[in-house]
Amino acid sequence: MERNLRNETRPLDTPQVQQSTLAHTTGHRTESARQVIASPTSAAEDEASRHFLLRVVQPGLAGLMDGSVSTLAPIFATAFATHRPFTAFLVGIAAATGAGISMAFSEALSDDGELTGRGSPLVRGSITGAMTFVGGALHTLPFLVSDLHLALAIAYIVVAVELVAIAAIRHRFFGTSWWLSMLQVVGGGALVFATAWIFGNA
Repeated sequence: MERNLRNETRPLDTPQVQQSTLAHTTGHRTESARQVIASPTSAAEDEASRHFLLRVVQPGLAGLMDGSVSTLAPIFATAFATHRPFTAFLVGIAAATGAGISMAFSEALSDDGELTGRGSPLVRGSITGAMTFVGGALHTLPFLVSDLHLALAIAYIVVAVELVAIAAIRHRFFGTSWWLSMLQVVGGGALVFATAWIFGNA
């Protein structure tokens, strides 16, 4: 009786339990090894994502915002004042080109990239300048239409698409609330458009 009781109280010595314990330990070590191996890859991906954000998305977004918003006033003010779509087109292209050059130099000369890790100033300046020109030129192209009212209607739609695109980029890459981003971007555009209307009808 005593011998049987002793045998029943030693379950940890059985081969099945030892094998299960060994398998659990081995599995835990394997999982830890996988985490250690995967960690450098994850860190590298995070660093690459950060570099893309700082060196491409941020300068591109800055240029797109400046080109889309700042050129609204001279373009629409010219259209309202002269009632000549082609004149507004010339003013818009000149404003977009000048803003693109200005923003390119501003971005390139403001940070050499060594302290902030934002990469080559030449690349950032080129991205910012190009996106500034694109932002200003898109809502200038409708003024190639000879009918002023039709040109204005198309330009309004293009401006709306530009502002929504800017809000979407801010929401996607910078985590800004969608509605807050829309409010900020559309609010800024509305202020500039109001300026254009005031001076264009003075």
